[in-house]
Parts: sequence; structure tokens; C-alpha cells
Amino acid sequence: MIPRLGELIAIATFPGVIVHEAAHFLFCRWLKLAVLDVCFFQVGNPSGYVIHEQGKDFRSAFLVSMGPFFVNTILCVLFCSAAFMPVWKLQVADPLAYLFYWLGLSIGMHSFPSTQDLQVIWRAAPPAAKRGNILAIVSYPVVALLYVANFARVLWADLGYGILVGILGPLAVFKALA
Repeated sequence: MIPRLGELIAIATFPGVIVHEAAHFLFCRWLKLAVLDVCFFQVGNPSGYVIHEQGKDFRSAFLVSMGPFFVNTILCVLFCSAAFMPVWKLQVADPLAYLFYWLGLSIGMHSFPSTQDLQVIWRAAPPAAKRGNILAIVSYPVVALLYVANFARVLWADLGYGILVGILGPLAVFKALA
């Protein structure tokens, strides 16, 4: 059987899939939610998953669903920052730096929450917002934007996000340190 394009991309960027699922898993553990099943990577659809019990409040639903977005974005910046100096400033063709870029970009590319994760937040937000939960109120535009980004994956929005974060993140880090 010939793998489809999505499966080939998942294989080429498997560290991002693993980190994405590991972030779901870690947030479940941190919030003491039972994890019923986990697959950090597989060739197929989905390329990974974490099946867990639902949280009892909006905060836990938000953190478990959005955890990979935050973790993957931060790790993308860190790995790409490690490659930034040798490649862009010193202009050294260092294979290790390019390995860090591949890791950073593949991790950043898998930052977006799935539509299923976004639906969990979207369903939990209205009752929490009615009770005055600020996180629930702020989540509306964030989730809406991520829904659009998620559907824009067919236009490579996930790769674009990884590249954007992988370039602008290190620039911001080194500018702040200078």
C-alpha cells in the first residue's frame, strides 16, 4: 500500500507528532486525568492520539486541548534558536544545526490542536463564560482562529506556522539577549 501525502508528512515530521501527543499526555497527568489509551506515533490516520477522561472544569479542558499548541510552539523556538546562530549569524553549514532546524520545524508544524480538541473547548466555553470565566471568554477568538488555521492545513498553514515561529522566535530571542 502506498502511503498518502498526509502519512508521508507525518513520517517526515514524526518528532512533532510525538511531542504533540506527549503534551496532551503530560497535561492529563499534570491535571490528574486518567489516560485510557495513548499512541505517540503511528503511520495512518490519526498519526497519534491520547484518549483520556474529560476534565471537570473549563481550565482543564482548555489546558489538555491547547497544551500541544503551547509546548510545540515553545520547543520549535528553542530548537530553531539552537540552529539560528551557526546558520544565520556565523554562516556555518553545520549538519547538527540543520538537524535542530528539522526538529524545530517538525515540532512547530504540529502545534495546531485538532478540530476534535477545539470542539472540546468550544462546547465547554459557553457555560464557563456565563459564569464569568475569563479564560473561557478569551478562548472564543483563539479557538475560532485555530479552527481556520486547522482547515488551512490543506494550504500548508501548519508548515507556514512552523517556519514563521522557527524564524521569528529565534530573532526575538536573540534581539532580547542583545
